Amino acid sequence: MSASRRSGTTDELGPDEPEPAREGSDGSDLLAALLDGMDAALCAFDADGTVTHWNREAERILGWTAGEAVGRAGFAGWAVRSADAEEVEARLMSAMDAPGRQVNEFALLTKDGGRVLVRTQSAAVRGPDGKPAGVYCAFSEVHAQIDLERSIALSEALLEEASWGVVLVDADLRPAVVNPHAARALGTGRTSVLGRPLGELLAQGAEELESALTHVLAEGAPPAPAELWVSVRTPEGERRRCWRSGFVRLSSPLAEEPVPLGVGWLFQDVTESRQGEQEASLLRFRAQQLHRAARAAAECEDPAEAATVHLDFALAGFADHALIDRVADGGQDTGRVRLVRIAATPSGAPGPSRLAGRAGLPVRYDEGHPAVQCVERAGTVRADAGSMGTEEARAWALSRQWPGDAVHALCTVLRSRGRTLGAVTFLRGAGRSAFERSDTMYAEDVAVRIATALDLAALLTTDR
Repeated sequence: MSASRRSGTTDELGPDEPEPAREGSDGSDLLAALLDGMDAALCAFDADGTVTHWNREAERILGWTAGEAVGRAGFAGWAVRSADAEEVEARLMSAMDAPGRQVNEFALLTKDGGRVLVRTQSAAVRGPDGKPAGVYCAFSEVHAQIDLERSIALSEALLEEASWGVVLVDADLRPAVVNPHAARALGTGRTSVLGRPLGELLAQGAEELESALTHVLAEGAPPAPAELWVSVRTPEGERRRCWRSGFVRLSSPLAEEPVPLGVGWLFQDVTESRQGEQEASLLRFRAQQLHRAARAAAECEDPAEAATVHLDFALAGFADHALIDRVADGGQDTGRVRLVRIAATPSGAPGPSRLAGRAGLPVRYDEGHPAVQCVERAGTVRADAGSMGTEEARAWALSRQWPGDAVHALCTVLRSRGRTLGAVTFLRGAGRSAFERSDTMYAEDVAVRIATALDLAALLTTDR
């Protein structure tokens, strides 16, 4: 318990006079409790330099109890080396005549003879008349103070200068503090994001993020960073981003038991690198498929069968359906392109492509059909059902003589020896994304091999 030197006067009481209430006792007890509850060590001196207050934290650091410290004249001979006592006392007591607080560092002595480097903050204590009546001094071990300053500096740097996003999320999973980098990544200002549900900030991926934050609140930080794909709303539309995220649970250091204050979420945008890795992996896979298809097609005696082999290998991971149409005999001489379907993948259960079109009957393609346009332009044509409903999209596909679940189409011309032989069509369902430029290049590579096989098949038929 902290001790303080108390002074007062005693009035003479008559035999019939009751003893007056000790009004100061409650205030002194409250002061002692406050001093003992402080995290910093505290001592005080009167105007003569005598120790008047000494709390438990000071006792913990130096080992001297309040009973041993209070009443001593300064630190000389017990808490400071005699050689340093004069300088230490002068610097401490100079706070009586200085405005504000003074910060100093001293080497104090512990009760067992050791030395402790402390950082002190001292200021004058004013009496009822406003004149300096003494000095109070709060001190802590330098390494503890440095650790605290480092923690504060780290927090400020993370929330102001970090080159990655930092978001402090409260226990209700709403942002409480956001640094500038995170605000830019979320496409909004630092203040406008505070207190809003994550679902309002992210078009997609909010559920996965909230699940991760809930897990951290309940179980603690995960052992490794996680990569989350989200869609961020921007004035230009939604942007798909990949954020490499780390999470730490925040608990109050003042509570006896850990009380979660929220989660610290740190993330870095790795979209470009992940997209590059995905594209490189996709290119390697497609190159391997082309190589395997060439090896398998080389073993086919019938070149038309080799064309279906190329088609089957191309489908893996690329499309849901595919079909080959060749130009009907004399089909381009009449001024209108007529196409005969010679191969198609099964529209029901998966399986190898089947050869067809032996009767030579043209497919009922309307004018402006993507496959017809492909042949007429001798180039690649893409088609898409767009934002149609399920039934409308099905009608759109069936009207083009495609399977009913097709919503994305890519038609690539078949050319060999300077002649247009037909078109190959790749189709994707609603579960896949639309065809992109990289898909077009791969489809054209496959079309070259299919066209070569079909050209060879036609030459062999002619020779027979």
